[in-house]
Amino acid sequence: MFCPSCQSRNQAEFTAEMIVHFSGLKNIDKPGVWLFPKVSICLGCGNSRFSTPKTELALLATGSPTNAASTRRESVAAVRPRIDLAG
Repeated sequence: MFCPSCQSRNQAEFTAEMIVHFSGLKNIDKPGVWLFPKVSICLGCGNSRFSTPKTELALLATGSPTNAASTRRESVAAVRPRIDLAG
């Protein structure tokens, strides 16, 4: 596949972890939406491409993500137990 920017064939695919935030002060309390796409990066010019999965795309389109669907807070808590520093 050719890079749409520089026409190079020198591309590689990587896994990525990103969070998409809704812009503007009106969205300050909305949680972000986590994405874990495969990213195709041109190693010649740096142009990058990825696709957003349907579930996360729906959250972005409606602009109303829920905490459980859009953050990893619950899954991280399951892996890393809480430590009580007070006692």
